[in-house]
Amino acid sequence: MTTTAEAILNNLNTAQQLTDLHNAPAPWETPAPLGQRGELPPFPVHALPAWVADHVSAVAEETQTPTDLAGCVALAALSTAAGGRAVVNVRGSWIEPVNLFVLVAMPPGSRKSAVFRAMTAPLLHAENVLLNRIGPQITEAEVARRLAEDLAEKAARAASSAHGEAAAEAIAEAQSAALAVEDIKVPVKPRLLADDVTPETASTILVEQGGRLAVLSAEGGIFATLAGRYSGTPNLDLFLKGHAGDPLIIDRRGRSERVDQAVLTMGLAVQPEIVSDIATMPGFRGKGLLGRILYSLPKSNVGYRNVDAPTVPDPIAARYDANLQRLTIDMHDWHDPARLVLAPDAADIFTEHRRTTERRLRPDSGDLGHITDWAGKFDGAVMRIAGLIHLAGRVEDGWRHPISADTVNAAITIGQYFVAHALATFDAMGADADIEAARVVHAWLHRTATQRFTVREAFTALPRNRFRKVAELEPALDLLEQLGWIRREPEPPRTGPGRRPSPAYAVHPTLHQHGS
Repeated sequence: MTTTAEAILNNLNTAQQLTDLHNAPAPWETPAPLGQRGELPPFPVHALPAWVADHVSAVAEETQTPTDLAGCVALAALSTAAGGRAVVNVRGSWIEPVNLFVLVAMPPGSRKSAVFRAMTAPLLHAENVLLNRIGPQITEAEVARRLAEDLAEKAARAASSAHGEAAAEAIAEAQSAALAVEDIKVPVKPRLLADDVTPETASTILVEQGGRLAVLSAEGGIFATLAGRYSGTPNLDLFLKGHAGDPLIIDRRGRSERVDQAVLTMGLAVQPEIVSDIATMPGFRGKGLLGRILYSLPKSNVGYRNVDAPTVPDPIAARYDANLQRLTIDMHDWHDPARLVLAPDAADIFTEHRRTTERRLRPDSGDLGHITDWAGKFDGAVMRIAGLIHLAGRVEDGWRHPISADTVNAAITIGQYFVAHALATFDAMGADADIEAARVVHAWLHRTATQRFTVREAFTALPRNRFRKVAELEPALDLLEQLGWIRREPEPPRTGPGRRPSPAYAVHPTLHQHGS
């Protein structure tokens, strides 16, 4: 029979067990990757015009790639078709061209080339149509120029051998013949696309083509070229001016070329490590190139693909080809860009969007405050996307109509997708000081296999040139705790006078298994 003392002891033990269970830390959950802000959103295909969206979805299904790749290349293709041929008059003197710089980062073996071919093939078809259309004029002008050159050469020889009164007349004829040669202009062969091209060559092509060109590639070699792989000196001038639509002047030996508006499109699919590499290339961020690019970091599905996926239905492919060709060909000869305006309700929506963006730019509380070089161009990018969606939605006569509220909302939706991916991209580039500080602490914990530490121990162990005061360490610890890598322990009760004990943290059991 249980005595009263035993019953009291059992009750005390049970109470202690309940207290211990209540105070026990919650089970560890899987920590979030350092530098990522949760899972990135997929490309909002539904925001594109139907004929573009259908083809994007079908190509992604056939190639078993994320819709991000085909969606971003589709935007680059629309930019190639309309870039330099249309602008958006946002308000007052605010004008945005409709060309884009788009970059998708995917690992090797992701079928980037197959998607590029499927999404850009109509541009090559349009280029051939334009070439066939102007081909006879080129041939005629070339023949006329050769004949004029022969006549000018004969007139020059006659003038050089003439004497007396005949000399003046012969010289005049030679000069007239030389001017006749200059008057014969041979049309340039239409060129819409370039791939692995130097900035110098791209500049020449762009000038020849009346101020427009697209650099589309399933590789990222253009960045090494821009950084000076061949010349030893970074050359970003064309890409900076070509994004903004600024004048471009090219001085060559014996000649100078100029376009009042240089409009360049860039669409690239690169390997993920290139995203980190370009952050260290001289001038890329300081001069503003990185802030001009719309980034996409889709999650790879390699290893989970359907090996027998359905192919793109012929009607979907045919409609995409026909519409993109028509948009490209119809706008190709426009030298005075179409000026697109916003409908009143669309302008109101965009004004409210800009208010939201402005708050996000605040350095103390905005989520975009650390990437203002990119975010400062975000609203302009939304308008560029709106212009492209508008023209693609009205292939026949988009320039005759204002941009609607639905189109602006669709552009904002796509813009928010690029915001999320830009934040992740710049985190990977080290643009966020808190992320970089958290990486330093994370690396120390990983290297030392630390299971528990105090703030004082961490401050003592970490580089003093990185954390000069304990207060500089706290944001990194807060971020690591938010992501689940560490957990702050309850403070022990005060037992007397003196300094409070340094806060202590437990370390996620799997941290030592992860790279820093």
